[in-house]
Amino acid sequence: MNLPLSFIQHTQSILGDQWEAFEKALNAPSPVSIRLNPMKSRNKRFATDGIAPVPWSEFGFYLPVRPSFTFDPLFQAGVYYVQEASSMFVEQVFRQHVSGSVRVLDLCAAPGGKATHIASLIGRDSLLVSNEVIASRANILLDNVMKSGFDNVVVTNNDPLALGKLGAAFDVVLVDAPCSGEGMFRKDADSVSEWSDGNVQLCCERQQRIVSDVWPALKEDGLLIYSTCTYNLHENEENVRWIMDNLGAEVVELQIDENWKVTSSLSPESKVAVSRFLPHRTHGEGFFLAVLRKTSEAEGLAFSKKKDKKQKAKPIPVPAGLKQLVLHPERYAFQEINGKWRAYAPQVAAFLEQSEGLKILNAGILLGEQKGKDLVVSHALALSNELNADAFPVENVDRETAINYLRKEPLFLPDAPTGYVLLVYESSPIGFVKNIGNRTNNLLPNEWRIKSSYLPDQNPIWLK
Repeated sequence: MNLPLSFIQHTQSILGDQWEAFEKALNAPSPVSIRLNPMKSRNKRFATDGIAPVPWSEFGFYLPVRPSFTFDPLFQAGVYYVQEASSMFVEQVFRQHVSGSVRVLDLCAAPGGKATHIASLIGRDSLLVSNEVIASRANILLDNVMKSGFDNVVVTNNDPLALGKLGAAFDVVLVDAPCSGEGMFRKDADSVSEWSDGNVQLCCERQQRIVSDVWPALKEDGLLIYSTCTYNLHENEENVRWIMDNLGAEVVELQIDENWKVTSSLSPESKVAVSRFLPHRTHGEGFFLAVLRKTSEAEGLAFSKKKDKKQKAKPIPVPAGLKQLVLHPERYAFQEINGKWRAYAPQVAAFLEQSEGLKILNAGILLGEQKGKDLVVSHALALSNELNADAFPVENVDRETAINYLRKEPLFLPDAPTGYVLLVYESSPIGFVKNIGNRTNNLLPNEWRIKSSYLPDQNPIWLK
């Protein structure tokens, strides 16, 4: 790997005699790791050879090879997420310092690894707002959140300043800040060629602005989780010190098993309690994380319910049978907007009432769209952890049929009843078709279609 000279000089200065081992690790293959979705993976078993646990994550695992994830229907169904192992360390913050019913903001959330991870860690009465400012990346985030199936996640597309204007709304804010990406050098060759001292400085200033803009949204005594995937001091320890000095915060320590070989601060001047993942010590890519507690309330708008001056429309009667599409329907409020029916958990409905002016991409469970007398069920419902599978006839399909469905090909299901049919692969729902007898209408969203005709001989991850 042809590293920039300035990067070498700076990193050598902070690593000292570890430099040689670090450089060697950058030229080694990247580990392959996945994180299971605990709501969807209960009955799944790994093939035994070469699978190893990620030590700091209950549901994280290293794989011996990188399979073609696209062609695994269980990946498409949200049974697991392909996530870099070091970034799973966020789990330790929630296990050690977060409890009860909480509101969490994942500010820079795309593509969705940490968001879907957090959703699996917080209670069902908690709320996660998963935000991405870049619209194209926000759509990727939306797809991955939908696959995960959690009903207490709201996906938004807003600038940090807009969320900051909510006032003290959140108990926890994660800022996985856009950075110079030094920790991704061995996974992404372009990140090496794009690196420069100027970009490091630009990222440092952008990170400070992002944290400043969202700071009013964090409650006093709330936790800020600040992370990057880079090595330099400017974007890491120095920015943590900047947050402490300028915004009013104290660092919160994490209890870390010494066997994990997590590195502490590399700054000779700022020995705050931070966690660094270096590829020659930990089995993963470069990652930095610090936890800070807000010690003083910044000036900002109070987070209170907005008064709606408009006369509310009369609620539309819920169609017969709609509530039976979800488990525990008594938990939800059912609402129709522009012909689309959704089910909202109480904490989601409360946030929507209080978030006037925000761009909301998705909230609650999209059940389907009313077209005439027919409700066209949604793909989101099929992937929801709250789907009541007993409400539909079920067709168990093999891998070839599942892949054909994911290519949005029409299927012939001679033994299935007419109407909406839930397709299930290896006991996991993958989507709906509408069986009309001699063929089916494939209800997979067009943007989710697998376009490649390639099909690997077998998937090496799971036992059959």
